[in-house]
Amino acid sequence: MAVVDIKSIRCPQCKSKNQVHIYKSVNAQEDLKLHDKILTGELFDFYCPYCEYKARLYYPCLYNDPKNRFMVYFIPDIEKGQMIDRTVEMEYPDLPKITKRIVPTFNEFKEKILIFEAGLDDMAIELTKAAVAEAVARKKEQDVNEGYFSLYDKENNTLGFTFFLGIEHTMFTQTTKLDVYRKSWSIVSRLGKKERSMKGFIKIDKAWADNILFRYQRFGFDSN
Repeated sequence: MAVVDIKSIRCPQCKSKNQVHIYKSVNAQEDLKLHDKILTGELFDFYCPYCEYKARLYYPCLYNDPKNRFMVYFIPDIEKGQMIDRTVEMEYPDLPKITKRIVPTFNEFKEKILIFEAGLDDMAIELTKAAVAEAVARKKEQDVNEGYFSLYDKENNTLGFTFFLGIEHTMFTQTTKLDVYRKSWSIVSRLGKKERSMKGFIKIDKAWADNILFRYQRFGFDSN
């Protein structure tokens, strides 16, 4: 079941005290409503009944999906590439057998959940995204600021990513064939061995994928 704290938080606008539910951890299998609220962002909504001020209140939240065997730890602005949480490991003794990730932003939190729920490998997805982002940057002649996994259509052999381009962060969606994902999986199965053997929660993101892509383009499979 969910682990919830109730905290008193002052409204940034009117300074009134509000009692806010802080969800420290959520079990996807035990409460589907909380699962949906995470994906919509509603779980992090703050509303002040005194002045009707609304905002997003982001805080550390551990998402646990026992069925699909993954955990994603959302810790806003975390810079670490690896984190070992002794309390979490004691609570979940079979933790080494599941995939564990840390993410610093809500968009990455949501993205990881969608990737793992689709039964996909996030390392291969990140590498595919990095390769597609390079192609999009050349095609649109604009910098790719950020991008997220947004489509998986197994029947039509298609993956899709939504990117934000240029100064105005214009949204652009690009699809690619699953063959690219399979190629990426082959690459990360070789060049991502270190990360797969690491303990605790690890960060697999754009910076990681860009490094893997560079190593592969420069050295092939000989890079360690």
